[in-house]
Amino acid sequence: METTLIILKPDAVQRGLMGRIIARFEDKGLQIVGCKMMTISSQLAATHYSAHKGKPFYDGLVNFMTSSPVLVMALRGVGAIDMSRKMMGATFGSKAEPGTIRGDFGVSNSFNLIHGSDSPEAAAREMELFFKDGEVQQMDRAIESWVYDMSGGDPE
Repeated sequence: METTLIILKPDAVQRGLMGRIIARFEDKGLQIVGCKMMTISSQLAATHYSAHKGKPFYDGLVNFMTSSPVLVMALRGVGAIDMSRKMMGATFGSKAEPGTIRGDFGVSNSFNLIHGSDSPEAAAREMELFFKDGEVQQMDRAIESWVYDMSGGDPE
């Protein structure tokens, strides 16, 4: 099982798409183990996007991410990181395939609705930025054996 960070960005929140996006992840079988609405501070945005500092889009990105509340989620499942990123679609809404979150809801190359961790290392680092100890839950789901084939003992 992996846990990944998902952020529904200000445009997703302002456009009222939170429920529709959350439903996609739950429909897929991913488990929400942490969730909160917050306004990201400039300092947190700068830390989160520090790898992009100095790039032409950095200041605009930080300003955008701090402009309105976001919904931050921790999602858990087998292959949750890759699965979530496939569901999100290409970075730019204008280039994202139909059937993906960005492909179905986005047209802007600047406002791209959603962030998802791109690796286990990034997920661990980002989860620590956005969730305090105890805010991400450890919980068993009764439906787990209906989401994953457990016949071999491990979820597959």
